[in-house]
Amino acid sequence: MAARPDDIRVLIADDHRMVRQGLRTFLELQDGVEVVGEAADGAECAALAAELAPDVILLDLVMPGVDGVGAMELLREAGSTARVLVVTSFTDRRMIVPAIRAGARGYVYKDVDPAALATAVRSVHAGHVLLEPEVAAALLDSGSGSASDSGPQAASLTAREREVLLLIAQGRSNREIARTLVLAEKTVKTHVSNILMKLGVADRTQAALWAVRHGIGSQD
Repeated sequence: MAARPDDIRVLIADDHRMVRQGLRTFLELQDGVEVVGEAADGAECAALAAELAPDVILLDLVMPGVDGVGAMELLREAGSTARVLVVTSFTDRRMIVPAIRAGARGYVYKDVDPAALATAVRSVHAGHVLLEPEVAAALLDSGSGSASDSGPQAASLTAREREVLLLIAQGRSNREIARTLVLAEKTVKTHVSNILMKLGVADRTQAALWAVRHGIGSQD
């Protein structure tokens, strides 16, 4: 299938060649997705990301040399805008929490259904936070949120900021939030910036996790 300019560009990073080939085969069957490269470790992943400018990186956590978390640190230092979707067989919270804190936008398992993997890639590319239920539970149980359990952060949010935070927790983009709340997208960006500052978190992913941890994401 010929690549198109608006295809989602994907880089696969895994130290097992068969896994990389399997993921590539799955994705190359999907419309609107182009696999632009493969990396066998974190250092190669960061280097290829700088060269190929992927939109989404499928990243294993356990690799020789520079591991997945190390790769995300290198990507952040290089200013990469690629969104990272962790694809792994590990559910140990000691691995999950650092990965989310390092900037992973999603976390799925290697036995994921091909169609579900494509959906995950599209979801992460759209700016959504994607976590398996077990992963979210591990994060909640571990107390791994970026904000403390005390209430001052939540109390300082305005009613409108709470509405925006709820929609962030539901995986909505700024454009979708603007449409839902009948606001200008620029206004939504301002609300998001204020929410991040008040909650003491670095990005939307951490804000969404904070909201889930404090029960905001479960509201109707």
